Amino acid sequence: MRRSLQGSRGCDLSRAYHAAFCGAAPRPGSRIPHKSASCGQAASPAGTRLPPTGEKPGHSPYNAPFTQIAFFAVLVKVFRGLPNAESRAPCALTIGNFDGVHRGHQSLLARARAAADARGLPLCVMTFEPHPREFFAPEHAPTRIALLRDKLDALRRNGVDRVVVEHFNAHFAAQSPQAFVENVLWHGLHTRWLLVGDDFRFGAKRAGDFNYLREAGRQYGFDVEQMGSVSEGGIRISSSAVRQALAGGDLEHARRLLGHGYAISGHVIHGRKLGRDLGFPTLNLKISHKRPAVNGIFVVQVHGLADHPLPGVASIGVRPTVEDAGRVLLEVHLFDFNENLYGKLVRVEFMKKLRDEERFDTLDALTAAIAKDTLDARAFFGLTAPDAAAGRRDFATSATDRIS
Repeated sequence: MRRSLQGSRGCDLSRAYHAAFCGAAPRPGSRIPHKSASCGQAASPAGTRLPPTGEKPGHSPYNAPFTQIAFFAVLVKVFRGLPNAESRAPCALTIGNFDGVHRGHQSLLARARAAADARGLPLCVMTFEPHPREFFAPEHAPTRIALLRDKLDALRRNGVDRVVVEHFNAHFAAQSPQAFVENVLWHGLHTRWLLVGDDFRFGAKRAGDFNYLREAGRQYGFDVEQMGSVSEGGIRISSSAVRQALAGGDLEHARRLLGHGYAISGHVIHGRKLGRDLGFPTLNLKISHKRPAVNGIFVVQVHGLADHPLPGVASIGVRPTVEDAGRVLLEVHLFDFNENLYGKLVRVEFMKKLRDEERFDTLDALTAAIAKDTLDARAFFGLTAPDAAAGRRDFATSATDRIS
């Protein structure tokens, strides 16, 4: 199945994934069952049952716009802004930021998927870039759990057919509740069924709420339902809880909240070649926002380069040691692996936090700390260190550490 990715506003940026990683092509005209991240288990079709923990996140061959993807695949239509008139079709809709697409989100999406199937409608998600709190108060905005690429892939894995990525700006924020209902929900998306959370607000000054939507639905002819928060063990599952777990280095708790290990995906970019000059190159991924939910030095495993995850050690943060540009990079040193990876799409899964970024007085002190990080990461995987007598230095200079 081959689809072109068109570039106009309201375009169909279809993403392909299935047979390349799951080994089976869909029947023509059929709907592929919604798979778990491992592509081996059907997702819950209905209700608000909490998705199981421990699912392994899938990997999507996700290319940039204006390319073609030649895999047999489930297609997710992604629109930048409201679809154009030719692409509009009645839909079941849910709205939210969906940062991290955690288990609470997954329960909401399962309920929405079941409602869409019962009505014979595609399931559409409207989400926002930037996060509304980044627009209103950037200095107090939350950290980002997921890049847009990872959010879209997670929505796809949870059975979403269409995603509208709405640019959140002053014009959008100033809409009255009535304008939002008429221009966005009705004329823009042809909403026939809508599911919102119990804290959902919309319109200028957050004047619109569930009761407003329910009355508007009666007027325009669409059904509106509300879903409460999802909790486990008395703990509310939320993006804020995931951020708190990641900030504290508690990756196991983050895994329980997300339903899978925390990971960041992206294409490998060219760095400053400092690691290569030392004989130990790093795999570099650019982080598109300046406030990632994780920061420091981590044990990681990298998916997408072999038929099994590759072990390594990674640093994520700004590069104060070598530059002042403020770029946020994820840099990974893979153990016993040295190939040309530029342009490859990879997924870096965080296994354990080793330490925060630190300030060092000398390069030797920095080098010693990173060498210890490498040994600790190897021990995590049960790997032996290379023979020091052979003169090999198995470490890469971390970009997140500082030299005074």
